[in-house]
Amino acid sequence: MVLVLGGTLFVNTGNAQNKISQAHKDSLDHTVKAYYDLNLIIFQENSTIEDIDSVFTLFTDDFTYVHPNYGGVYTREDLYNGYKRNLEDGGYDGQIIDVIIDQKITGLNAMAIGRRYLKKEDEKNSVGESQMTLFEFEQGKIRRIFEYW
Repeated sequence: MVLVLGGTLFVNTGNAQNKISQAHKDSLDHTVKAYYDLNLIIFQENSTIEDIDSVFTLFTDDFTYVHPNYGGVYTREDLYNGYKRNLEDGGYDGQIIDVIIDQKITGLNAMAIGRRYLKKEDEKNSVGESQMTLFEFEQGKIRRIFEYW
């Protein structure tokens, strides 16, 4: 649609813009889903260092993980060593069996997630508390994860 008001030409590019915007959202959504899917594999009892390596392919080289309740800011290397330590110490025991995403807000190169873990405890499934995570992206990869829980 073309509209002329007061000598100014306005062109409605909404349809093309909406398609670009939706493709961008889908790309971010796909990356966040891959992040959680790969973490579910890592959380299982028989996970391997290769499983950890897989999730790190989603991160930029200068990736940071921010979790104020767990000590602050972690570099990519810090986080990798933490995953590795948990693996070696038996911290991945299969208790977390799914991630339930309750809410998503997508912005320009960012996505805020409201999610809960589905856990298996004493042969029963239980749903954990809602937790908020912000993902920031750069060139299709996760540049920063900020935990708000």
